[in-house]
Amino acid sequence: MATDRRRFPVFLAAALLTLLLLPASAAATDVEYCRQGRDYPVKVSGVEIVPDPVVSGQPATFKISASTDKSITKGKLVIDVKYFFFHVHSESHNLCEETSCPVTGEFVLAHEQTLPSITPPGSYTLTMRLLDDGNKELTCISFGFSIGFISPLALI
Repeated sequence: MATDRRRFPVFLAAALLTLLLLPASAAATDVEYCRQGRDYPVKVSGVEIVPDPVVSGQPATFKISASTDKSITKGKLVIDVKYFFFHVHSESHNLCEETSCPVTGEFVLAHEQTLPSITPPGSYTLTMRLLDDGNKELTCISFGFSIGFISPLALI
């Protein structure tokens, strides 16, 4: 039993070191269009979230890969977030602040955000609408993401 007690600090140190040295993971996220069958002018091919799961109080980057055959010179992104079924957040961004304008062909929308450290862990749903300068909907997608729980031991 004394031997087990001496091994525990070594095991704990090794476990914490492993957690700290693991790279932030990124995974492709499943995306759904808001209205199935609608022919949106902007086609979304994928969403990448880094890190995945998102960690409260630390920066997270959302990258949306898309394409269009139009030339979009102005527009805005409208983002709504739900926690389970409860609407918890809305924001809007100038399109040209999230990617280079004019937008044409293949492009990536990239947005970095740090969520408050009090953000509860769990499953969230983000809906993003891309509107042109006349408020015409160019695309609308929805995808899930998770906010993980960080153990206080990992901060030591």
